[in-house]
Amino acid sequence: MQLVNSPFPAFLKNFEQTLKHLFHTKEDINQLSLERGLPPAVMSEIMAQLPLSVAIPQQYGGRGSNVKECLGILAAASYESLPLSLIFGINIALFLEPVSKYADEKVKKEIFDRFLKAQNMGGLMITEPNYGSDALNMKTVNIPYEDGYKIKGLKHWQGLTGMANYWLIACRKESGGGELSRDIDFFICDVAQEKQRVVVEEYYDNLGLYMIPYGLNYLDLEVPARFKLQPESTGIKMMLDILHRSRMQFPGMGMGFIQRMMDEAINHCQNRMVGAANLLALDQVQFQITRIQAAFTICSAMCARSSEISGIDHNLAAEGLEANSMKAVVTDLMQESAQILVQLSGANGYRIKNVGGRGIVDSRPFQIFEGSNEMLYAQIAEMITRMMKKEKQRQVFTFLKDFKLTAEACEPFKEELSFMLPETMPQRKMVDLGKILGRVVAVGYVLKLAEKGFQKDLIDNCIISVRQEIAGLVSGFNSDNSIKVITDFAENSSWLNLTD
Repeated sequence: MQLVNSPFPAFLKNFEQTLKHLFHTKEDINQLSLERGLPPAVMSEIMAQLPLSVAIPQQYGGRGSNVKECLGILAAASYESLPLSLIFGINIALFLEPVSKYADEKVKKEIFDRFLKAQNMGGLMITEPNYGSDALNMKTVNIPYEDGYKIKGLKHWQGLTGMANYWLIACRKESGGGELSRDIDFFICDVAQEKQRVVVEEYYDNLGLYMIPYGLNYLDLEVPARFKLQPESTGIKMMLDILHRSRMQFPGMGMGFIQRMMDEAINHCQNRMVGAANLLALDQVQFQITRIQAAFTICSAMCARSSEISGIDHNLAAEGLEANSMKAVVTDLMQESAQILVQLSGANGYRIKNVGGRGIVDSRPFQIFEGSNEMLYAQIAEMITRMMKKEKQRQVFTFLKDFKLTAEACEPFKEELSFMLPETMPQRKMVDLGKILGRVVAVGYVLKLAEKGFQKDLIDNCIISVRQEIAGLVSGFNSDNSIKVITDFAENSSWLNLTD
């Protein structure tokens, strides 16, 4: 267990070197990425470096659940492989941290021992075939019996389907007459136990993230009472705490990925000659790469902020504004960075073997799972407009300059943000407003990072880049567009009939 006790810089460097050796010398990550899954021998060598020890408390043999270390491991993994980083992200934010915070002390030792000594993994089951974003109406049920609970239901799209040794399962208690409780319960499931085996009914053909199995899971389980998580208040607040912590740790997965897109883009454009000069001499190329550098700066700032506020000693149930802003903005930036790299790479970017081409497909679901970005942006806008209504304030900049989270951040955008909100807004405008607000929140993190000594030219460029983006978003917000879908368009919509 020497690894667990080593200083973090040495622990991280050792992990990075292991990934580099495995993916670029012993194996070829570009070839491995053509197949589903990861060869067991490769995964075993990665797990031998105990990357998940960062999310295990010290009293159980881990490194201490330090958010900075968790994000550092996620970033190191995502520089080489975004799917690998997501595997760690699922284990850390959706299993180990909830178990550390909410599980019965009697069950923790065995679970953490198996993670540290037997390379076990854990995932989270919330979504069901008919209940994705509408998870609070899930139909998976738990029924108390003797000294435990029976759990029955269907879950799907769980990362690590058929691969995880443990699951956290969200379900609702049967409250009589076939009705289900409005609250949510969480139970640990140990698939090594005979009555806790999850049946995989189907493996899905996920478009990207080939390394991670997804599928449809049938549950008919019996779990002991001690496997029930113990909320501080309600189960729904516990779920919000878990999901908000997870969203706040997305920047860790985004960090290495965006840095890789940036490094690859700069390297390619320095070496690709067009006539007498390289691609980097082109003004449009300069603009595109500065967009990735702005994403790199924002993501760095989010990681610093998350390290301060998202530890398991904080309850994040009420921190939806920051959690949603981090998740939605960073995942938009991940997708944009991959798109830019592929555009700069030309035809060679359009291959699964190309890290940018893979990056487009692998980063796309990050904008969808754990709350689709449109939904999160609408929620951001709802939170802010609710506060504005309380204060009888409709001028956006006036409100933001007195709101702690955005007070400094809104100053560079005073001109763009000096507009009035209408009395009522359709959902599409709430999404537009949420995008604007999410980016203002992100710039607040950037300004805090600047105070800590982050490279000034990157900070300055980032603010200029975000200002241009906000200007475009505000223009779209203020543009009148309430058009509806035309479903009956067969009669006069063929150009062939209108051309001689």
